[in-house]
Amino acid sequence: MQLTLRHTCLAALVAVGVGCTEKDQTPATVTVEDNQAAEQAATTAVAAMEEKAIESGVDYHSYANMQDYRVQHIALDLDVNFDNKTISGTATLDIDALNDSGKPLLLDTRALSINAVDGLDGPQTAALKFNMGKKDDHLGTPLSIDLAGQKKIRISYSTAPEASGVQWLTPEQTAGKKHPFLFTQAQAIHARSFVPLQDSPKARITYSATIRTPKDLLAVMSANNDPKTEKDGEYQFEMPQKVPSYLIALAVGDLEFKAMGERTGVYAEPSVLESAAKEFEDTEAMLIETEKVYGPYRWDRYDLLILPPSFPFGGMENPRLSFITPTVIAGDKSLTALIAHELAHSWSGNLVTNASWRDLWLNEGFTTYLTNRIMQLIYGDDRYRMEMALGYEDLKSDMADLPDSAEIMAIDLRGKDPDAVFSNVPYEKGSLFLYELENTIGRDNFDKFLRSYFDHFAFQSITTEDFLAYVESTLIAQYPDKLSKERFEQWIFQPGLLADAPKPQSPAFDNVDKHRNGWLEGKQELAAIDVSKWTSHEWKYFLDGMPEALSQEQMAALDGAFNLTQAGNNEVAHSWLMLVVKNDYQPGFERVHSFLTSIGRNKFLRPLYRALKESGKLELAREIFNEAKVGYHPLSVKVNSAILYPEQ
Repeated sequence: MQLTLRHTCLAALVAVGVGCTEKDQTPATVTVEDNQAAEQAATTAVAAMEEKAIESGVDYHSYANMQDYRVQHIALDLDVNFDNKTISGTATLDIDALNDSGKPLLLDTRALSINAVDGLDGPQTAALKFNMGKKDDHLGTPLSIDLAGQKKIRISYSTAPEASGVQWLTPEQTAGKKHPFLFTQAQAIHARSFVPLQDSPKARITYSATIRTPKDLLAVMSANNDPKTEKDGEYQFEMPQKVPSYLIALAVGDLEFKAMGERTGVYAEPSVLESAAKEFEDTEAMLIETEKVYGPYRWDRYDLLILPPSFPFGGMENPRLSFITPTVIAGDKSLTALIAHELAHSWSGNLVTNASWRDLWLNEGFTTYLTNRIMQLIYGDDRYRMEMALGYEDLKSDMADLPDSAEIMAIDLRGKDPDAVFSNVPYEKGSLFLYELENTIGRDNFDKFLRSYFDHFAFQSITTEDFLAYVESTLIAQYPDKLSKERFEQWIFQPGLLADAPKPQSPAFDNVDKHRNGWLEGKQELAAIDVSKWTSHEWKYFLDGMPEALSQEQMAALDGAFNLTQAGNNEVAHSWLMLVVKNDYQPGFERVHSFLTSIGRNKFLRPLYRALKESGKLELAREIFNEAKVGYHPLSVKVNSAILYPEQ
């Protein structure tokens, strides 16, 4: 029997932190008995991992020996080559030795070509011995360097065209259609695909960079971008505050800048610039209002970069320059919660950071809570309640499809790709937990706590246990009659939601429920529903609350009354297209095709591809995917390939 060892090897060895060799990853002919033995080894390894308690503060997704060395600063000197789809040059690392063990320095890499490593401490460079270890599909390849006492080293390297954290776009894949585009996406562990470094959120560094590009393109980074920079093909950057590795970011393209306020502005392709600046013009007000409640913004400027549609996420909170999907340019500011979310990360995530991906809820739960508060400060109570209620519904929907182990905020990710941590659990469950705390001790008291929390842990990476120790000495000590450590631990370490957890509700949605139910029960005509003042939130809630099974007559009636197949708001369009797929509503399938081939945001792609597959349209899904994937980010390709081609 022809069998492959690849997945069995990974299941066993990744679980215990050992990589498969390149040879192990190629198909091999084995007997059934051999395969059964390998599967048993995998099962034993996983069981051993699960029996051993998680060590708080240990990053199971980095090879770096951070107990021996800490990289303090990285200076990049890089050339961007669009013809070869490579970034090449040098990374110079300043290193602190934490002990005198003399062990080799271990760094994280993924598909990097390491050409040379030199020590720079003496008057002359000294060539250092280095070795590339065994490759692992999740973790990449460790780079071992014999430092020979050196504290400053220079690594000469180049990236691979298929680097997991780098996307190269042809001119046809951009808004302007004239120039190529490059952007990086380092979260969770993709920085190692374009920089050799300690790729862990607990390894904070400062960095500087010289980036050379084609002369008609502009480079920007998660650093000190000068809005007045002219396009000359060479750009200098400094990031003076210490950031975790996943916040190193670079983009190169036909970009222009427009100010939105004293400290805020937007970079975008020329055809998108004006609409983006108008859509996000409230960013400065968001910044000012957030400072009033949670303390000073400590990153100097806060600018936005609008990426081409292939960006796989809604936004990425790269400090000083959040990367934003164009799918939230709706024309009515209805999707600006995304901007509030990325801005909020300037306090929760960038300033106070999760020490490992197990602790992601400390980033995203706090940020989602802050997002809702910012939306209330800028747009009022009704918008706040709708955002909260939609988040709660998204959480319930997500948890209905998740195993218990994935419903835990402090999740066990050992042996797993850390990209798997991104569900609504760290975001919405984490936010709901904080919302309960606010309700229990009062908003003013909780705001004071959050401000002190951000000050106390500023520019640090912390664990769930660090958080628990801090609240035990502060909140729980202050309010022993209202709070208990046991309740905190139930929220953080138990799956699901506690029976008496808060349930955010919106009066506006109560009205939507009344009209939807009236129509479904045949008591009300669609034409009698006054939708003239409905927001996109109400439309999304209206559609998401529909039964999964609707008749063709019902689908046609909805489309005829509200022209949903042509909805311009991407959130509303996605909710409608999910119904189109599940109910085989043929008039909507042309829009399904255009939607999936024009947008690369995984929040939209993954549910639609899964729905197509589950509705018996796997071949159609594959046909669309194979047409569209050339414009998708590598992360989007990976995630959706797993849905459509699980056998690979």
